[in-house]
Amino acid sequence: MSIASEPLHSGSVHAALKKRRFSRWNEAVIKGLLTACAAVSLITTCAIIYVLLEETIAFFREVSLSDFFLETRWRPQGGTPSFGIWELVAGTANVVIWSLVMAIPVGLASAIYLSEYAHPRTRSILKPVLEALAGVPTVVYAYFALNFITTGILRPVLGNDVPIFNSLAASIMLAVMILPTIASISEDAMTSVPRDLREAAYGLGATKLEVAVRVVLPAALSGVIASILLAIARVVGETMIVAVAAGSSPNLTLWPLSTIQTMTGFMLQIGLGDAARGTIDYQALFAVGTMLFAITFLFNIAATWFVSRFREEYV
Repeated sequence: MSIASEPLHSGSVHAALKKRRFSRWNEAVIKGLLTACAAVSLITTCAIIYVLLEETIAFFREVSLSDFFLETRWRPQGGTPSFGIWELVAGTANVVIWSLVMAIPVGLASAIYLSEYAHPRTRSILKPVLEALAGVPTVVYAYFALNFITTGILRPVLGNDVPIFNSLAASIMLAVMILPTIASISEDAMTSVPRDLREAAYGLGATKLEVAVRVVLPAALSGVIASILLAIARVVGETMIVAVAAGSSPNLTLWPLSTIQTMTGFMLQIGLGDAARGTIDYQALFAVGTMLFAITFLFNIAATWFVSRFREEYV
């Protein structure tokens, strides 16, 4: 005796499951807990924005927008304070530019080697070692830059005129810090490129280097760009390396051998200082934090747009 049954469709299954939704009381509790967990990040972000804006608005009651955005001198303390943000922005841009100049070529070269040249066994050893650099505490990088890079390398090579606190030493350590980010994410993107594209290029007579540079790298462009933007966001938000190795003197320059101060370096200086709550120095901390938050937020938006714009989908 055979029993005929109708084939199950996704619509009928969904309707059947919908009828017995929350048939057990603990399912409602579980859903509530999961929803609360998902809302934690949103609530935290809203709380951070609220605190930043509250103190930032109080800051701009004392300092005009024109002084903040059009002045070029940042001296929040002293007899005649000045709040031109661009010296701090220039300090941040200084370390971002020079760290990327060093990290991008090395990171992409490492990714190409791991993806296209390295034996699987070699890759399984080198990639974890490379990624271990991301786990080194930044304070270790900071004092290594101060006590070894500057005094042991830069001064013997470039002369004793190199200041003990300089942007180049900090940028070198920042490049080492973001190297695993660029190399690892780019290598993952290159590895995901279909083998058929490589074989087609080899069939046309391309060399291994030509395949890596002209086929694999363009095909993995979205992942490469995302890794670089993520590295930029990390450099912009880094505190200890720039505070210890780059100095605390605001300077409107992009010269790598200058003593500078970044936005995060100023925030650390004021946060560890004697600025009383409600003073203009204390409120300046949040104004700079808001500027930093806006820059990081724009980088995240740019990363999302680039990934969606240049993503290659293969069947």
